[in-house]
Formats: sequence, C-alpha cells, structure tokens
Amino acid sequence: MSTQKIPQTDSVQELAQFWDAHDLTDFEDQLEEITEPVFEREAVVRVRLQPKEVEAVKEVARLRGIDYLDLIREWVLEKVHTA
Repeated sequence: MSTQKIPQTDSVQELAQFWDAHDLTDFEDQLEEITEPVFEREAVVRVRLQPKEVEAVKEVARLRGIDYLDLIREWVLEKVHTA
C-alpha cells in the first residue's frame, strides 16, 4: 500500500493528473463508500413564450446588462421566494 494520501482538492485538473500517475488499488485503505449523490444536477425547465414576449424579456435584460436567461431565472426565483 502507498503511504501517499489522495489529494483533498476540488480541482478536476489536479485530481486527473494524480489519478493518471497512480493506481486506485494502492489507495483502497483511504476509500469510503458513498451511498448518497455527491453532486446535484440542476433541472432544466422549458418556458414557452410568444416571440414578442421573448423580445421584451431580452430588451429588459439588455437594459440591465445581463443575459435574458439569467433574468428569467431571477424572476422565477423572486416569485418562488415571495410565494
């Protein structure tokens, strides 16, 4: 068994470099089984709008200097938090 430790980092690049140079079986004593999801994926929601509505949203977003999809998300979250 290796005396080296698995790096404690969130850097995908660092971990990829580490595992490219090491074998998982050398670190079996440091591994633990995880039964819960580690990453939660965002849900993608489609919103149907008329072309004029999309243009209006894009114009508001342009005036605020943000992407229109970010503006829509902001509006939805505002509504959720005030419900």
